[in-house]
Amino acid sequence: MEKHKCGWCLGDDLYESYHDLEWGVPVKDDDTIFEFLILETFQAGLSWITILKKRENFRKAFDHFDYKKIAKYDQKKIDSLLQDSGIIRNKLKVNATVSNAIAFMAVQKEFGSFSNYIWAFVDGKPIINKIKNYKDAPANTSVSDALSKDLKKRGFKFVGSTVVYAHMQATGMVNDHEVNCFRYHEV
Repeated sequence: MEKHKCGWCLGDDLYESYHDLEWGVPVKDDDTIFEFLILETFQAGLSWITILKKRENFRKAFDHFDYKKIAKYDQKKIDSLLQDSGIIRNKLKVNATVSNAIAFMAVQKEFGSFSNYIWAFVDGKPIINKIKNYKDAPANTSVSDALSKDLKKRGFKFVGSTVVYAHMQATGMVNDHEVNCFRYHEV
C-alpha cells in the first residue's frame, strides 16, 4: 500500500522526493539554514518547484551556499551571476543574497549561531500544527510576522512574512505536514 503524502507534492518525482526527505525536518545547522534562506528568497513570487529544479545550479553558482564567500562577492561576480541562465537572474535577489550573507554572519556573531537566533522564535522546538489539507495551512503567522520584522531590522532582504513562514516549514520550525501524511509523525 502506498503511503499517504501531502497533496502539494503529488505528481512530480522531484517534489515528492523533497517532501519525503527534507521538507519539515528540523534543521539546526547554519549551512543548511542559509541554503534554505537563500532558496526561499529567490522563490518569492515564483513556485517552489521552479527553485527545486534549479537548486543544483544555485548550489554551483553560489559556491555551495558558502555565506563567507558570498559575503565577499564583488560586482564582477554579481554581474556573472546575472548572466547565469541556470539560476533566477533577478538583480535585486542576487544583491540581496550578498547582503543577507553579511547579515547572517552578524547574527551568528551576536547569538553564537544563526540556528540559536532563529530557533528562539519557536522556543527551540517545532510548532506542531494539525493540518488536514495542505490548502488549509497558513501563509504566515504571528511568529513569522515577528521573525520577518526582526530579520528586516537586521538588514535582511526578501524576508517578508510569507517567505519566512515557508522557510519555517522547510526547516522544520513548524510541522505543516497533513496529519494523515506518513511524514507527519516522522518529523
